Amino acid sequence: MRFGTKAIRSGQEPDPITGAVVPPIHMASTYVQQKVGELKAGWEYARSGNPTRGALERSIAALENAQYGLAFASGMAAETAVSSLVRTGEHIVATKDIYGGTFRLFRHLREKYGIESTYADFTDLNRVEEAFTPNTRLVWIESPSNPTLVVLDIAAIAELAHRRNALLVVDNTFASPYLQTPLDLGADIVLHSTTKYIGGHSDLIGGAVVTNDPQLYEKLYRYQNDFGGVPSPFDCWLTLRGIRTLHVRMEAHCRNALAVAQFLESHPKIEWVRYPGLPSHPQHELARKQMRHGFSGMIAVGVKGGAEAAQCFCEGTKIFNLAESLGGAESLIGYPPKMSHASMSSEERAWCGIPDNMVRLSVGLEDVNDLIEDLQQALESV
Repeated sequence: MRFGTKAIRSGQEPDPITGAVVPPIHMASTYVQQKVGELKAGWEYARSGNPTRGALERSIAALENAQYGLAFASGMAAETAVSSLVRTGEHIVATKDIYGGTFRLFRHLREKYGIESTYADFTDLNRVEEAFTPNTRLVWIESPSNPTLVVLDIAAIAELAHRRNALLVVDNTFASPYLQTPLDLGADIVLHSTTKYIGGHSDLIGGAVVTNDPQLYEKLYRYQNDFGGVPSPFDCWLTLRGIRTLHVRMEAHCRNALAVAQFLESHPKIEWVRYPGLPSHPQHELARKQMRHGFSGMIAVGVKGGAEAAQCFCEGTKIFNLAESLGGAESLIGYPPKMSHASMSSEERAWCGIPDNMVRLSVGLEDVNDLIEDLQQALESV
């Protein structure tokens, strides 16, 4: 099946009992056993498995061309599960321009469990290889990255990781499986904050992990079951609802974002624009090769006038909401130094490529002319 058909049908078959075309929400916390240890349809206790969550896990796996999928209560719960694959004394190599929450997680792993992380510029594979140690277990990247919109060569990084006996983890949140399927490029594990594009309506919190490796799946499933960071049936149902329109929404996100990026690139009060769909983007050709259908709805810009001007821009919009998160139907604007990456020091942010004049835009599904006019009026006050 092609993507649009999978988004609507995979894991979302009509209910066999009632014929309902939308799978029902199963709210039960426990299930009757036929005999001691003999389960009916495989369900026992809702932390270990739930029919609605199972439908979501099948759906996300299908979208990522994966054999196995697991749903979690948040993107960070999914990341924590993946980090459980690393033991004390082992090592992670991560891209330097990484989500602030992931940075906090790795700092916690170092302080509490003795798991070290080294950050590298993944646009230079020689620098990446220098970051490896004999104990490197995971290579962890985002592409495009949050918030710098750097695009990385997933296939080349997978080859390097496997040559050094490490696993490649790709956070695919910014792209969504509609634009990119990293497992097809050699990644071992793909994770998502389903809160973002997959859910798509800013009304749920969730995460997901997919893989084609049965041994990795068993380890991650045991972690999911043992630690219990699972989403509610209702959140799973909401996520499935979002998935049914993912391909349609992503087309509109990409179309609007390209128009907004082109407008901002020509504006005299904008110093620079980072959007993979622009020819000026340093990895534009790689993005064209590696991504499909478009380049996401995320844009990073530098505002002339420094931090004060950037915050003034953020606070001056009327249609773009000043808020955390991304990937919903509504357009959002944010100031990473004091929002998504506030946990990092100014020196750490500068090294990661997050200057004090950076603004991050999540371009939504409103009329693009209204969005451009909103940004225009906000920039007039900067």
